[in-house]
Amino acid sequence: MTLGELLGPEATLSSAVAAIPIAGIASDSRQVKPGFLFAALAGSNTDGARFVVDVVGRGAVAILAADPMDAGVPVVTVADPRRTLAFVAARFFRDQPETTVAVTGTNGKTSVASFTRQLWTDLGFASASLGTVGVVSPRGTKVLRHTTPDPIELHRILAELSAESVSHLALEASSHGLQQRRLDGVALKAAAFTNITRDHLDYHSSFEDYFAQKLRLFTELLPTGATTVIDMDSPGSAEVADAASARGLDVFGVGRAGEHVRLMSAEIEGFAQRLTIEHSGKTYTVLLPLVGAFQASNALVAAGLVIATGSSADDVFPRLEYLRGATGRLELAGMAPTGAPIFIDYAHTPDALDKALDALRPYAAKKLCVVFGCGGDRDHGKRPQMGAVAAEKSDIAIVTDDNPRSEDPAVIRDEILVAVPRGREIGDRAAAISEAIRMLRKGDVLLIAGKGHETGQSIGTTVIPFSDHDAVAAALMREAQLG
Repeated sequence: MTLGELLGPEATLSSAVAAIPIAGIASDSRQVKPGFLFAALAGSNTDGARFVVDVVGRGAVAILAADPMDAGVPVVTVADPRRTLAFVAARFFRDQPETTVAVTGTNGKTSVASFTRQLWTDLGFASASLGTVGVVSPRGTKVLRHTTPDPIELHRILAELSAESVSHLALEASSHGLQQRRLDGVALKAAAFTNITRDHLDYHSSFEDYFAQKLRLFTELLPTGATTVIDMDSPGSAEVADAASARGLDVFGVGRAGEHVRLMSAEIEGFAQRLTIEHSGKTYTVLLPLVGAFQASNALVAAGLVIATGSSADDVFPRLEYLRGATGRLELAGMAPTGAPIFIDYAHTPDALDKALDALRPYAAKKLCVVFGCGGDRDHGKRPQMGAVAAEKSDIAIVTDDNPRSEDPAVIRDEILVAVPRGREIGDRAAAISEAIRMLRKGDVLLIAGKGHETGQSIGTTVIPFSDHDAVAAALMREAQLG
C-alpha cells in the first residue's frame, strides 16, 4: 500500500509523498524494517522521536509524528498520532471479523467476553474472544501482554482471526487501551458496560479521568445507531446510558433495573442459580451454572450483546445453562479433605473482592476465609480499602504477596494490614495458600483472590512461574498424603 492509502483523510500529502510504498508499520523502533512507516509516539517512559535516526538507518521511509522534525525522510504530522496509527493499522491489515463487540468496565470484562464467545459458538458462529486471558479462538488460546493490545498487534490479530474464518469477536476494552486510542480503528457493531469502581489510579490522574476514558467507547468509538448494552444495576450505569443516548446509540438495559432484559429473581441452587428473566413480554427461567450475583449480571450483559447483534432471545437465554466460567473467575479449584470448597478469583479491586466474598458467604455454614494481597507499583490507596473489605466480609483473612514488582512486599502487606487488625501475614503466597487449606474445616469456604488466571508472579524485574491453581493442587496433594 502507499502512504496516501494508509493515511487516508487524516493527513494532507503531496502527490510524491502520498505515492511512497509502505511495506510495514511499527511504533517500536526495534521492529522497523526497510520500507516501513514509523509512528513516533510519545509515551510515559520515552518518546519515539528519540529513535528517528535509528529507524531511518533501519530503512524507515516515512515518519508519523505530532511535531515536525528533520529526519531525512518525509515526516507526516497529525494532531493525534495514536488515533491516526489505529486507522493506519486497520487499513494496512484490512480484514476484521464481520461482527465485533467490545466490553468495558472495572470488573467483569473477561467473563462477559468469554460468555459472549461461548453463546455465539453454541449458536453456530465461528467465534473468538480477546482480552486478559489472551485470544481464545477455535484454534486454541494465545497469551497476550496487554488486555487491549497496541493497534498494530491488535489489527494483525483481527486479520488472522478473519483469515481463520472467525466471524464473531468479543474483545475487552481497557481504560489504558481506550485512552491510548488502540481501539479507534476497530469496526464495532455493539459495546457493553459492566460497572465502574476504583482501579488504575496509578495510571489515571483521577477517578473522573478513569471513567472518562471508559466513556470514550460510547461517546467516540461506537457508530451512530449501534447498541450499548448496560448493566443498569451497576455504578456508573446512568451516566453511560445518558452519554450513549446523547450520541444517538440504542441503549439496551439489563439487570433488575433493566428495561430490555429484566432479572426478576435469582435463587441459589448448589453451585448454580436459577434465574427468572423477562424480555419483550416473555418470561424465561434458566439454571445458570455459576456462583455469584455478579456472574448473573455478566451473563445477562453477554446475552444482551448476542441479542443486539442479531440472535433471537429464544435461542440465547436457554444457552445460558451451558456457560462455563472464565479461568480464575470465581472458579471452583478444588475441595479440601474436609469437603470445604476452594475458589480462585481474579478480584484485585476493593469492589471485586467485596462481590466475590458476598457471592461465597451463602456457602459458608461456618467460616469464610480469604487469601489475598495487592500488586506493587500500582494504586497504593486501594490497599487499605481491600484490607477493610476482607476484615468486614471474611472470618479469616491471610494477607500475602501478589505481584510486588519493584516494591518491598513487606511494605505492601503492612499497608493492607492497617485495615485488617485480626489478619494473618504470610508473605510466601504458596505457603499462605497451603496454610489456609490446612485450616479448613467442614462448613468453611476459602477464596484465593488477586491473581486468577495468571501463571507468573512479578518479583523485582523477574517473573517467576506461579499459579494459584498449581498451589492449590500441590497443597491438596500434601493434605491427602498426610491423611
